[in-house]
Amino acid sequence: MNIAILFGGSSYEHEISIVSAITMKKVLKKSTLTYIFVSPNREFYLVDTDKINAKLFSSGAYKKGKQLTLKQGGFFTESMFGSKPVDFDGVLNLIHGRDGEDGKIAALMEFFNIPFISPRMEASALSYNKLYTKFLAQSLGVKTVPYEHLSKTDERKVSMEYPVIIKPVRLGSSIGVSIVKEASELEYALDVAFEFDTDVIVEPFIEGVKEYNQAGCYTNEWELSIVEEPQKEAFLDFEKKYMDFSRDSQVLAADIDDDLKIKIQDNFKKVYHPLFKGSIIRCDFFVNNGDVLLNEINPIPGSMANYLFDDFEGMVERLFKNLPKEQNITVDYQYIHSIQSAKGKA
Repeated sequence: MNIAILFGGSSYEHEISIVSAITMKKVLKKSTLTYIFVSPNREFYLVDTDKINAKLFSSGAYKKGKQLTLKQGGFFTESMFGSKPVDFDGVLNLIHGRDGEDGKIAALMEFFNIPFISPRMEASALSYNKLYTKFLAQSLGVKTVPYEHLSKTDERKVSMEYPVIIKPVRLGSSIGVSIVKEASELEYALDVAFEFDTDVIVEPFIEGVKEYNQAGCYTNEWELSIVEEPQKEAFLDFEKKYMDFSRDSQVLAADIDDDLKIKIQDNFKKVYHPLFKGSIIRCDFFVNNGDVLLNEINPIPGSMANYLFDDFEGMVERLFKNLPKEQNITVDYQYIHSIQSAKGKA
């Protein structure tokens, strides 16, 4: 299968996207990969698969590659002899953060009728914004960590007890995130968060809470990963998560009983179906006092969470064969013709 890896974008997580994309070379070994880079200026470039490395982008050398245009059916190179389509079977969206996870790329792919793996527009909007994710979970009967919402113009007060964790609403990879242990630290933490976003959520920082990750998708059946218990420090900053996104070797399943595993998987299914059809997502859960709490949805997880699956490449191929399809709408101008006929016009 020929898979186009779409990565980069105008995002604070631009560099993480590059790491995820390069990792796919080690993971999708049986597939032919076509790399399409979205520059910070939102220009599309065709990247030589054999020459892809991090320096290619940091040096700006990618600009020597062919620039692409987006038209009905795919990406095209342009020359004095006309347009030539870039050959691929479907797009794997690996743009983390803005552009990739907020629905822009999903909208473009649907508009130009390009098959793609990624959350669709509605799913993107609800998972990209942490506040909307809370609303979604509530509507589905999935419990979440308690929270407060603050906008940049609000009074800087929180009612919950310290310590708390401050998170920008529209960012991932721990960018702008701070743990606040006492009231005197709140002002600075909010200053940091508001550098990246106009809104934040405030959650209690639960010491020693158990965290579990569940990834998966729905093809013509459920394809769920192992449940992972991340072995990590209390808080992963941007640099540690940057390294974490390059993982390509499988990890061990969490040592949990079947009841807890089923609870986690049931909550994942509630979140996923049917909103996230056509995508591979990862949900991060906390378990506290027996309650399974949704922490966040990763609509485009780092390196697509490949390390949680036994047959990641096979699953990707099966998902491409079972993508949701937009309803075909036939426009026959019957209404306009009837008006013209009523007025006696041809």
